[in-house]
Amino acid sequence: MKIAVSGKGGVGKTTFSAMLARALAAKGLNVLAVDADPDANLGQALGFPDYDKLVPVSDMKQLIAERTDSDGENWGTYFKLNPTVNDLPDKLSVEHDGVRLMVMGTVKKGGGGCICPASSMLKALMAHLVLLRKEVLILDMEAGLEHLGRGTSQGVDFLIVVVEPGRRSVDTAEHIKQLAGDLGLTKVLIVGNKIRSPKDQEYLQKTLKDFDFLGFMYYDEGIIEADMEAKCPTDVSVKAKETMAGMADKLLAKHEGK
Repeated sequence: MKIAVSGKGGVGKTTFSAMLARALAAKGLNVLAVDADPDANLGQALGFPDYDKLVPVSDMKQLIAERTDSDGENWGTYFKLNPTVNDLPDKLSVEHDGVRLMVMGTVKKGGGGCICPASSMLKALMAHLVLLRKEVLILDMEAGLEHLGRGTSQGVDFLIVVVEPGRRSVDTAEHIKQLAGDLGLTKVLIVGNKIRSPKDQEYLQKTLKDFDFLGFMYYDEGIIEADMEAKCPTDVSVKAKETMAGMADKLLAKHEGK
């Protein structure tokens, strides 16, 4: 099962991605979590030791140079557009508490549509992860779905958009759905986060009435405490752990029934 998670900055998509990864791993599944957000924080949300020392693939200049037959940065020469990457997920991922993690990073120069050794490497690696790997894959994405191409997106089973009660978050969800549709990704689910009252839940259900809701995460002090302690929230909050276990069950049922 391949899952991409997106949403406006600050809505809690990375925290959700981490909790979902842990919930699915707790069910005995082999889970690979991929941090594909330029603001890489998934390692922290998963409670990985030394998360701040994890090196993004995009910063591995020597590896990129070797795999693309380039110097890793040169934009004016020939290089491989389809480098060999099938061995990299196992070599570059690290494991903690039943979840493996890999940090993709992003190309920091040349514009979003650049063709360079680093971008070719990331695109090839993402396509391999989505289309060829045989595990549960959770992609913590930015709102722009930068790493997903049209061909790659066909392998994604669900796009989960995390929203919070608020107009900007709702508008971002609508925009992400449009981007997903352009890529041929039609199975879009909504998770309402930071819900303070039934009124907040009703607001999201009303403004996003054309979406399928996976569930709701109510405001929880335990999640805030976990963030301050660099722990996964499901290790701190029993309520969050139970809620995520329910969402994981619902997601698995949807996948089996597709």
